[in-house]
Amino acid sequence: MGVPRFEPFAALRYSPSLSLDDVAAPPYDVLSDADVESLLSRHSRNIVAIDVPRDVDGPGRYDLAAARLADWVHDGSLVRDATPSFTLYRMRFIDEAGSVRETVGVLGALEVVDEGADGVLPHERTTPKAKSDRLDLTRSTNTNLSPVWGLSLTKGLTDLLREPAEPVGSCHDENGVLHTVERVTDPARVTAISAAVGTNPVLIADGHHRYAISRTFRDETRTARGGDAGAAELTLTYVAELVEDQLSIDAIHRLYHGVSADDLLAHFSACFDATEAGPVMPAFASEVVERGALCLVRPDGTGVWLTPKTASFADVRALDGAYLEHALHDTDIDVTYQHGVQHVVDTVAASGASAGVLIRPTSIVEIRRTADERLLMPPKSTFFTPKLRTGPVLRPLD
Repeated sequence: MGVPRFEPFAALRYSPSLSLDDVAAPPYDVLSDADVESLLSRHSRNIVAIDVPRDVDGPGRYDLAAARLADWVHDGSLVRDATPSFTLYRMRFIDEAGSVRETVGVLGALEVVDEGADGVLPHERTTPKAKSDRLDLTRSTNTNLSPVWGLSLTKGLTDLLREPAEPVGSCHDENGVLHTVERVTDPARVTAISAAVGTNPVLIADGHHRYAISRTFRDETRTARGGDAGAAELTLTYVAELVEDQLSIDAIHRLYHGVSADDLLAHFSACFDATEAGPVMPAFASEVVERGALCLVRPDGTGVWLTPKTASFADVRALDGAYLEHALHDTDIDVTYQHGVQHVVDTVAASGASAGVLIRPTSIVEIRRTADERLLMPPKSTFFTPKLRTGPVLRPLD
């Protein structure tokens, strides 16, 4: 069984004179143009000026990002740590059930392994996605700007991360989540964390495309250097233990196109028992779990409970995404993905889709099974929350 290297690094961080509330940002792939403008109006040094450069079109935008990064280092807005370290990343939030939750993971440099190698594992099939933007940005800045999210199979990793370390900064996000980062430089603790993560494979939870970009960049760097790629042999990764209390998993619902809600229901009739659900409400996020059923959403906002017929899914994994793929396997109906019950209802009502289907979150049991049996889930099977902020820790590749 292959296991990955997980190493500390000399991080690039914002100066203590700058508040992370002003300069950190959500992940690049959830930001609209309006979001970027709002963040920049908060502070001109907000990380989106580098991570999502939109001032110019074409290749010049990546040159601009690199120039800004160099300027911010030169003027002291960004400061390089004197020694390698790990960074503890804590999140305090209220989950969908209304419970106060606290999680902790560690930011470090995870080995970039070849596709199909055993040390770092994908957990779901990915959908086609343009990769040139992130690759071009990495080439120009020579920096990992945002982390991959990995899940460690090592039992007890969380216990190594609970004890506080040197405070570096904190911020609140738009959902009220408190993000706190702490620097770990104690040699014994650094060694223990590195060894723990490196004992078992790491499962990629979020950032499959970013990890693929890191592999391409590593290969390019190896070619350019005629050998080892140095820092590019690893990539910035947040690692948390794969246990219930350290993860909050929401569902990513399905939107269907080019088929009426009635026709879609007819396709499902062989595999699901259907009963009327009435108007679809945000509370359906938990009700699908309580009922053990999916819910079809019509354009008028009403729903239909879809209870899986056991016999129809005897040889299908216990995943709602897999159930839907099985039920529609002989059709060419287009599907897209949407997080949030109300977003699904609103999209279908506005004719952004013909119908939606609310599904249940993937269980920890199935995620671990994916890793243990080296399986892949259907695309968009998991939505890990809260999302990490971009900006608290950058990783230079020099």
